[in-house]
Amino acid sequence: MQEIKQKYFYNIGVSYKKADITIRGKFSLSKENQIALLNIAKERGFDGVFVISTCNRTEISGFAERPCQLIELLCELTEGSIQEFTKVSNIYKESEAIDQLFRIGTGLESQILGDYEIVGQLKQSFKLAKSQKTTNSFTERLLNSVFQASKRVKNETKLSSGTTSVSYAAVQYIIKNVPNFNTKNILVFGLGKMGKYTCKNLAEYSKNSNVCLINRTEEKATEFIKDYKSIRKGTIENLISEIEKTDILIVSTGAEKPTITKNHISKKKELLILDLSMQENVSLNLVDYKGVTLINIDELSKITDETLSIRQREIPFAEAIIETHKNEFNDWQNQRKYTPAITALKNSLENIKNDEIKFQRKKIPNFDEHQAEIISSRIIQKITTQFVKHLKEEGISASQSIQVINKVFQS
Repeated sequence: MQEIKQKYFYNIGVSYKKADITIRGKFSLSKENQIALLNIAKERGFDGVFVISTCNRTEISGFAERPCQLIELLCELTEGSIQEFTKVSNIYKESEAIDQLFRIGTGLESQILGDYEIVGQLKQSFKLAKSQKTTNSFTERLLNSVFQASKRVKNETKLSSGTTSVSYAAVQYIIKNVPNFNTKNILVFGLGKMGKYTCKNLAEYSKNSNVCLINRTEEKATEFIKDYKSIRKGTIENLISEIEKTDILIVSTGAEKPTITKNHISKKKELLILDLSMQENVSLNLVDYKGVTLINIDELSKITDETLSIRQREIPFAEAIIETHKNEFNDWQNQRKYTPAITALKNSLENIKNDEIKFQRKKIPNFDEHQAEIISSRIIQKITTQFVKHLKEEGISASQSIQVINKVFQS
């Protein structure tokens, strides 16, 4: 008989806390590779698996015998090696993995504290995993608990109050570091989520009317600028000439390879470049040009203001909410864990009860079977309640309990 190996719930990955943007880029997963990873995980018998890959982190959660199985899977589908992963990784098991997901989902682990965007990203990741049929009842219940906690943290605390995001930090960097910024020419290249928010923040927090937007899909740019009269549309064909005219270039193209290289910029050009992309979409060798200043999202995320200090004071309130939902999930988990043992005990006691009632029915004239049924059912319920209490207090596994029950009642 083949031995059934124990599987544990793991969360493994890299994040901004230990890995810089270059290393995170190596472990970044496109949507296509996320789907490939989920399907390979399914083929290898890993269940409850889902993956999240953002500019701040790439993490896999799911059940495996050992964490190295999930690590190898990640390295197979990214440019990162196991050696690189080992130097900067986070590996969480069971309760620590559960805790990590609660902290991610409520914004406590975000590079900019309280950034609520992670919730939508987590929901999309889990939706993708469900579509590939790699989730299970454990991860479904866990993520639902995380989303409930996240909603309460957003509504009942000020952890996500004010405006603090990478796109906001980009505009604040310009305001604080560029003299006469309202007179400078600004070019936003790329209209992904980050690009949209940057344009909106430029319109809201500055009076600059020299903002140009270029997007590869021109129709999207045309539609977007209808609501922003201070922003004009450029074309991808004129990218180099627009860069030549600009003072500040904000790149948010979200491509897998650099979209801005030395081919786009003259050597003598004075230019501030803010790269909001993940992976980096601006060639790092551009810093060879004396007049180019290159700032990436890690540097922008270090910007702090009074909004962040307010958020930091809200951490204990957020953690209290998390603890409530985590305890509810653990109660469900314990009940679910002991269900096989409870069912085995109840079935054994029910068999004894039925045999005894059958015996007494033949032996005793006018035997009150209904009354016997009520009394014996109450006794079984009381024995079961004490049994569950004992399991929880002693920390005995369900499999051990079932073995004992089988030995006792089959002897």
